Amino acid sequence: MKTRVVVIGAGAAGLVAAGFLAHRGAEVHVLEKMKRSASKVRISGKGRCNITNAMPIKEFISSYPGNGRFLYSALHRFSNLDCIQFFEQLGVKTKTERGQRVFPASDDAHEVANALERFAQSNGARIHFGHKALFIKRSDQGETMGVVSTHNDKETFFPAKYVVVATGGLSYPGTGSTGDGYAIAESLGHSVITPRPALVPVRVKETWVQKLAGLSLRNVQMTVMDPKGGQKAFFGELMFAHFGLTGPIVLTASEQIGVWLAESGLPVHAYLDLKPALNDEQLDNRLLRDFEAFSRKQFHNSLGELLPKSMIPVIVDLAGIPPDKVCHQITRDERAVLRKLLKALPLTISKTLPIAAAIVTAGGVDCRGIDPRTMESKKAKGVFFCGEVLDIHGVTGGFNLQAAFSTGYLASQGIKL
Repeated sequence: MKTRVVVIGAGAAGLVAAGFLAHRGAEVHVLEKMKRSASKVRISGKGRCNITNAMPIKEFISSYPGNGRFLYSALHRFSNLDCIQFFEQLGVKTKTERGQRVFPASDDAHEVANALERFAQSNGARIHFGHKALFIKRSDQGETMGVVSTHNDKETFFPAKYVVVATGGLSYPGTGSTGDGYAIAESLGHSVITPRPALVPVRVKETWVQKLAGLSLRNVQMTVMDPKGGQKAFFGELMFAHFGLTGPIVLTASEQIGVWLAESGLPVHAYLDLKPALNDEQLDNRLLRDFEAFSRKQFHNSLGELLPKSMIPVIVDLAGIPPDKVCHQITRDERAVLRKLLKALPLTISKTLPIAAAIVTAGGVDCRGIDPRTMESKKAKGVFFCGEVLDIHGVTGGFNLQAAFSTGYLASQGIKL
């Protein structure tokens, strides 16, 4: 007789766990409250789905500011190379882009989601859509008995010896990530670290950013200042939005920014270095050369080789230099003001967007209550946790999906059939 396992959640972690469990011979039932599987996978990476990262696996841990060490076993049991091979075997060809980000060659997140669903079902797992798990039923002796769910306002009991909780976090609640797993975990005696947004855009007070909405800047450096002292710098790509800032370096910095905002109650000041490859002297020489080359041009017409077109009016206005001033008349002091703007464009971050707008959730089920070698609960034998429901999160670049795949796989192997 097959061992019965219930997996709660048909997302990235849940489908991987279900597929490998079914492949091992378990009778697997997946409870998914949405009408389709892997809803969050389908919108990840702006619809392209950044599956993983191709950097050496030994360097992965540093890309998880949230409990990276906890993932050591999971990442080595199901590595990024295993992940790429896994999808290739499912018919999903991949490609590696800047920053060693790995995407499906089709740039279609649905292909990834459909492959995961197909993997689970082809191995024999049954997915029950529209079923919201309510609680895990346990015997008086503490043995796992199964899961009670609700479907069309009717309760259904799914008996099982083992349960895998893969319900996701709180980000993008429209995909089904509404924190259901936290209540289940707490009912079993687990602590839940207060969820907060990670990888989330930020709002700024400066209104001029609205004029630059949609503009992306590559190879810039953003330095954020702790209101209590200290600073952190982030290098890479940034994008302006009508509300403030987004893009890889902003998303990576956002969790720290959120912590500082909460701790101090004060805005976080940030400075953009638009020319990090040039020091002050080199930039000044560059400005002198440009102004000499365009000596007869007006100031606002002389910055085309230095800045994106849409950014020129903003910088001209902030510099306070008359836009129609002829370049050869620009003074040393005016040049110094311009140089300072280019090296330290000031921004005032007032808040992060809410957790519903975050790519991933920081916080979740306290990892100290989970065995990192198997993903089994230390509080409730026979119950396993994987994916974003746990207090783990990575920076942008494919690390969060890799964590979901790796912990899902490890949970599937940790169950003794």
